[in-house]
Amino acid sequence: MKQNRYITMFCILATSLVIAQQKIDRKALVNRHNVELTKIDTLGSLSVGNGTFAYTVDITGMQSFPDYYQAGVPLGTESEWGWNSYPNTEKYTFDETLKEYDQYGRKITYSVQSTSNERHKAAINYFRANPHRVQLGNVGMELYKKDGSKASIADLKNIQQTLNLWTGEITSKFTLEGTLVTVFTNCHQNADALGFKIESALLKKKQIKLYVRFPYPTAGWSDYGTEKTGPRKYVSEISSNDKQAIISRKLDSLVYKTKFLWEEKASIQKESDSYYSIIPKTKNVFTIVCEFTNGETEIPSAKAIKESSTKEWEHFWKSGGAVDFTGSTDSRAHELERRIILSQYLTKVQCTGNVPPQETGLTFNSWYGKPHLEMHWWHGVHFALWGRPELLEKSLPWYTKVANKAKNRAKRQGFDGVRWQKMTDNYGNESPSSVGSFLIWQQPHFITFAELMYRNKSTIETLDTYKKEVFATADFMSSFAHYDTKTHSYVLGPGVIPAQERFKAMETFNPTYELAYWNWALTTAIKWKERLHQEVPEKWVHVVSNLSELPIQEGVYLATESATDSYTNPEYKTDHPSVLGTYGMLPETPLLDKSIMNNTFNLVWDTWTWEDTWGWDFPMTAMSAARLGKPDKAIDALFMDVQTNTYTANGHNYQEERLPIYLPGNGGLLTAVAMMCAGWDGCTEKNPGFPKDGTWKVQWEGLEKMF
Repeated sequence: MKQNRYITMFCILATSLVIAQQKIDRKALVNRHNVELTKIDTLGSLSVGNGTFAYTVDITGMQSFPDYYQAGVPLGTESEWGWNSYPNTEKYTFDETLKEYDQYGRKITYSVQSTSNERHKAAINYFRANPHRVQLGNVGMELYKKDGSKASIADLKNIQQTLNLWTGEITSKFTLEGTLVTVFTNCHQNADALGFKIESALLKKKQIKLYVRFPYPTAGWSDYGTEKTGPRKYVSEISSNDKQAIISRKLDSLVYKTKFLWEEKASIQKESDSYYSIIPKTKNVFTIVCEFTNGETEIPSAKAIKESSTKEWEHFWKSGGAVDFTGSTDSRAHELERRIILSQYLTKVQCTGNVPPQETGLTFNSWYGKPHLEMHWWHGVHFALWGRPELLEKSLPWYTKVANKAKNRAKRQGFDGVRWQKMTDNYGNESPSSVGSFLIWQQPHFITFAELMYRNKSTIETLDTYKKEVFATADFMSSFAHYDTKTHSYVLGPGVIPAQERFKAMETFNPTYELAYWNWALTTAIKWKERLHQEVPEKWVHVVSNLSELPIQEGVYLATESATDSYTNPEYKTDHPSVLGTYGMLPETPLLDKSIMNNTFNLVWDTWTWEDTWGWDFPMTAMSAARLGKPDKAIDALFMDVQTNTYTANGHNYQEERLPIYLPGNGGLLTAVAMMCAGWDGCTEKNPGFPKDGTWKVQWEGLEKMF
């Protein structure tokens, strides 16, 4: 009996060990968050894509009603290569955008907006707008009713639309006057090509036509792909046969092709230079491929596109990290899991190209379609923490490609090294901005990215790959810091706007987060020199050793030393509470006092105007809470009831009408959750960002620690 009892106990322990080591059922985890829509939702538009190209659809699975969706999530078709520039007929030069400022006792030029000189304003407007990312084309269906009139979106009934996250396929079903229409939509993962399969008896009745319409590039702050006219005439040429068509489109500086390949019988006709109709001549099924390209490519088949999507998405979900909250009793657990899964999908589709992404990805233009380098931290860091560093790594060679322009910018201003641009484009040009020109928190990001790559692969090859840009970044940082002979310390600014963009550039100095980031990044650059057995520049060491202390007032950290009213002036309790990034995005630095940081967190939490914040502020707050041992606050931050912390049915982080999607929020969420699960260097606690009251059951695998 005693022996049987030991055997029973052994079996129980063995079973428990197996359960504890059991891998997450990733397919079940992913598929329980497939997006399913049963009604028209203009904020619920779904996208397929491959990181360099994306196509966003309405309830039909195509872009059949772009005007209707314009006020929600627009039906965009964008690529990382699709940029156009209007002719510079007035011969503006970038030098005309520059304005002199007195900084450190000498004249330094910044590209800023001004109201005093009309030509200066015109030059500013030109270089902000050019080049601009373009909407490549709307590809959709024209649906007709029995009486021959064109159907409206209101005529569509019995809507059932599903995004299968495991395969990347969208299936769209609806009825028109009682007849079912089914559309399957896929995107190739290595080509900017789409595959559509339409099934419906309406094809035989000739009640379905397809179209491609080329929107007019707005060169405006936004571009939803719905502009139909403009001051310039753009031309297109078509060549076609029974099975395919190629439309060549010429804008100002961009020439590209839209290729179609269909399996059943069809014809194509030109309605205008910007509008073409495709007429299926089949009974119940029509299969067509559409590819956008600016080079010479061979168009893939619909079968190849579907196979590519299925294979690559399955590989994506099986690789890297996964988090499962099964068994949690906290009512928020399922929703957090949904946001995590959909954020992984969206950032893979929108943010894994060869160039840092814009804040609205490849769906529609914001800020002229231009990337903001300070946001690259939020777009990219999570890939490394989720065990997919190669997806961040794809965009890092871009910094090498544009480094000469960053070097020239630093040289123009009298600094060493490279000064990374804030708002830029594919080619690394600087975009004028009265705020962006003075931001500096994007400067250390490259060192962050390089260090993440080294943590993933700690080899000489990694050091050799990124050392040039790491050291040039540090050279600028050390030369930008100004030595104050009165305090015998290095100062950042004046001539700086912090991540919290509420302070005047020429009145601001020593922002807390930036000081800590300068300390961490220069210290890390010194480590890189030591790893390579190279001599460490004395200037770097002197700056790190004598950097100004973090500004303190009444036991809390100020946003910036120059703003002693940081917490009494209501204007200064809005926008990003970036002071929390000092110990959230960043680890503990020698400048930090954690008790003061704790006081600061509590004050910010209780008094901040959270209604005037952005999507990544909530993950940043959660990261700070986790590091400070406040897991309840970390969860509460991720679920703060504020509009800019909204996640819609498709998983996008909604901000406001002009920004219905905001990918830094999605990337921030993933970064925060990875830290809350796997922790950070020196953290030995399991799941440090989750409450230990039994309401959260957290199983994860494949995540990496943060710094």
